[in-house]
Amino acid sequence: MIARIKKNDTVVVLAGKDKDRQGTVLEVLPKKGKIMVKGMRIVTKHVKARRQGEVAGIKKQEGYLKLSHVMPICPSCKKPCRIGTKLVETKTVRVCHRCKEIV
Repeated sequence: MIARIKKNDTVVVLAGKDKDRQGTVLEVLPKKGKIMVKGMRIVTKHVKARRQGEVAGIKKQEGYLKLSHVMPICPSCKKPCRIGTKLVETKTVRVCHRCKEIV
């Protein structure tokens, strides 16, 4: 089965405090249904120094969003779209439902 959203895709957030913001996908966890988007869902982590030379402190980093809370943006029509699949020369490719272009 082909993935609906992959790493380095541009997505728009549909729900939560980052609603209507766009970002690039950093990581996808399909089995858990989670996705990490650059600059979205910033969480605060309190990090303890574990080894000599490491610095302890409070760090801000991206957290995971639900996969259902984001929608990919088509590179050709520049709008949020659903992704379909199409068989092209014995290879399955992702296709935009809106403009029918290969993503």
